[in-house]
Amino acid sequence: MPSAPRSRNTAPPREDVLAAVMATVAERGLDGLTMAALGREVGMSSGHILYYFRTKDELLLQTLEWSESRLGAERHRLLSRPTTVRERLDAYIALYLPAGHRDPHWTLWLEVWNRSRGAADDARARQAAIEAAWHRDLVALLAEGGSRGEFHRVDAERFATRLRALLDGFSVHVAVGLPGTSRDQVLQSAAEFIDETLTAPTGLTLP
Repeated sequence: MPSAPRSRNTAPPREDVLAAVMATVAERGLDGLTMAALGREVGMSSGHILYYFRTKDELLLQTLEWSESRLGAERHRLLSRPTTVRERLDAYIALYLPAGHRDPHWTLWLEVWNRSRGAADDARARQAAIEAAWHRDLVALLAEGGSRGEFHRVDAERFATRLRALLDGFSVHVAVGLPGTSRDQVLQSAAEFIDETLTAPTGLTLP
């Protein structure tokens, strides 16, 4: 049964607006995300949207946080599985990387960070919190792998920083569609890096 028409004075649930932003980015890219088009999608005026979110920057950041909360739940599920640490690390990397060219989450992530140069301290702190959640989980994986003997013992904090920098660089290439950096190619490169640095025979120089 179709839902009853929404009153002109009733705003849709916040998640409906954020989901509509993500769907628009996935379908039409950031160029297609205008306040007018979004308003038509959710049954609000552009002024009404800005009343709730104040600025487009805030709307984008809240959408990124909403998307990250969903990814965080999936990450928790994957990392809680009773499998080897290497299998969980591979799952972490697969979730971290874009699904492909123009991945909407990574498209949004790149736009938010690009806009952050002039952002207020609060906005930058919220962005940093997103990064910190990924970092903490990776550090924990690396430490567990070392304690279980699956990985060489490394400085988990330092290694996690380097690995995430590698993944970020690869992810940008995948998201913008740089030739020679498909998702499958990047997954293979990441797996080779883990093999060479964390599970290779001892005697090699580790980062």
